[in-house]
Amino acid sequence: MNNRYFTLEEAQGYVIWLADKFEAIESLESKIIDLKEKIQNLQNGINLNGGGSVVEQITNYSRERDDISKLVDENIQSIHEKGILVKSIEHALVDFPSIRDDREVYLCWHSGEEEIRYWHEINVGFSGRQEL
Repeated sequence: MNNRYFTLEEAQGYVIWLADKFEAIESLESKIIDLKEKIQNLQNGINLNGGGSVVEQITNYSRERDDISKLVDENIQSIHEKGILVKSIEHALVDFPSIRDDREVYLCWHSGEEEIRYWHEINVGFSGRQEL
């Protein structure tokens, strides 16, 4: 069980911040994909015509990819540090532990929603969402 519980108002106060965080993460993830493609293309070239300076480029791209991955991890960690549970990075889906009718539930938000309007039991996922 989580030690931090959010009221609807507290959770709602994080929506804009979360939208910004996930927008940054999406941008970083896009850069990682581009770098992986560049690395793959270079590796394919090595197989065809040897190595040379291509190995250095691969090393640089790999280092850049790893640095960006660390930034993604730092963004996710900053969300976790608030007590917010990241359920999907791809869908920018998070849960806020909360108390409803004297039991722990999750307030649920994902990218594209302007406000928190749903909750669900802790033992069900997104498909079990109910309107507040």
